[in-house]
Amino acid sequence: MQVKTVIREKIKEAVLSVLPLAAVILILCFTLTPVPTGVFLTFLLGTVLLVVGMGLFSLGAEVAMTPMGDFVGAQIARSRKIGVVVILSFFVGALITISEPDLQVLAEQVPSINNWALILSVAAGVGAFLVLAMLRVLFNIKLHYMLLVFYVIAFVIAMFVDPSFWAIAFDSGGVTTGPMTVPFIMTLGIGVSAIRSDSGKEDDSFGFVALCSVGPIVAVLILGLIYGASGADVTPVVTPQIFDSKDLMHMYIGALPTYFKDVLIALLPIAALFFVMQAIVAPLSRHKLAKIGIGLIYTLIGLVLFLVGANVGFIPAGRLIGEALGSLKHSWIAVPIGMLLGYCVVSAEPAIHVLENQVAEVTAGSIPRRALSLSLSIGVSLSVGLAVLRAITGWSVMYFLIPGYAIALILTFFSDSTFTAIAFDSGGVASGPMTATFLLALSMGVCTASGGNLVTDAFGMVSMVAMTPLITIQILGVVYKLRLKNAKRANVAVVIPVDEEIIDF
Repeated sequence: MQVKTVIREKIKEAVLSVLPLAAVILILCFTLTPVPTGVFLTFLLGTVLLVVGMGLFSLGAEVAMTPMGDFVGAQIARSRKIGVVVILSFFVGALITISEPDLQVLAEQVPSINNWALILSVAAGVGAFLVLAMLRVLFNIKLHYMLLVFYVIAFVIAMFVDPSFWAIAFDSGGVTTGPMTVPFIMTLGIGVSAIRSDSGKEDDSFGFVALCSVGPIVAVLILGLIYGASGADVTPVVTPQIFDSKDLMHMYIGALPTYFKDVLIALLPIAALFFVMQAIVAPLSRHKLAKIGIGLIYTLIGLVLFLVGANVGFIPAGRLIGEALGSLKHSWIAVPIGMLLGYCVVSAEPAIHVLENQVAEVTAGSIPRRALSLSLSIGVSLSVGLAVLRAITGWSVMYFLIPGYAIALILTFFSDSTFTAIAFDSGGVASGPMTATFLLALSMGVCTASGGNLVTDAFGMVSMVAMTPLITIQILGVVYKLRLKNAKRANVAVVIPVDEEIIDF
């Protein structure tokens, strides 16, 4: 297939993904929550960049990030030397975390802690838990036991940490598994599990993102123990002053170099690691290397355009829409509107498409893509509604996280193991840049209008979005397991309709 045709198909997929979210925002702008013309035009241009960026990023992840992760994961696992696995896994995890652009944003939100102290601590957390993820696969340890132990540890530490750290710590788990790290970590897991020949390797292909999401939570909570009260404050989002089309152009062009530098810094270490490792261990053909190199260029350009569109175009609109909703006489209406936006935003997260493709590939289509997408959308919809409710009422984030994770961890003993691994992976994947920009800005706007505390009441949106898919997808796994069990008793195939097709479980 020609390159132009492939790009056209990816852009078409991106349009269909972003269109529902953009349509809801447009309706709000023309009805309940009018915004200044400059902000509206900024949002429209941001939507265009979002679409083009998502299309190119999706192509780049498929052509470059997936084969790179497969190769690195397989080579680390093939060494069969525990020391080598531990050192390389820690190094890879820390390296890709330091290079994650979203981590810089998190560091800026905690001014009482030195930026590099926070970044290096979080990187060490991800590196340590990537080591545990590798060892889990090599020693065939059940994922749900590890998740249970480490989440209990995280909540125990939280009991001794100042409450101002809670939301930021749990948000960090979703923020650090961003669009740069997710494709690489997911395919790293597939590459590692591929060297095994037993029947459980399919389950162990997933769960890497799940464990790597716990590391930052524990790291930031430990920092909270060291630093005490954070005293964190948040710089309010400034509404852009746009008087004509030239101002609009300057605003976007001015943002491009910053995001280009951030994404380039993020890509270079990962690319360097891959090219050095393949040169030393198992040199690839020039054709494959050239193809991966082109894919990296698509990834770079796509992610730059996506982040510029999301940050410049969607943050001001999200904040103003949130403020308008929170200022209404019946401010509770912000909750169902937030749920609708949450339902639509899932398809606009670039890493979601990577997850769905990996699930379809590893399970040979036995898990319907539509069912997975619907479960994610419902989960994120619920979480955004609850997060907006928190912004209005000021309820502690722990009122939701403790029972939510308790339910999710209990479900691990009843749900199908593959669904459990996918569910905990999806939590980190769903809480991507659109959540950290538009939805967080929406929550901050509602919180401001309601007179709440931004640090304790508005933050926590990312952690809420990361939590609820753990429940909804595992419930899907429970249903799947029951239907499979009943089908075996009746000696018939379980079928679930997906669009016009029938997929056999």
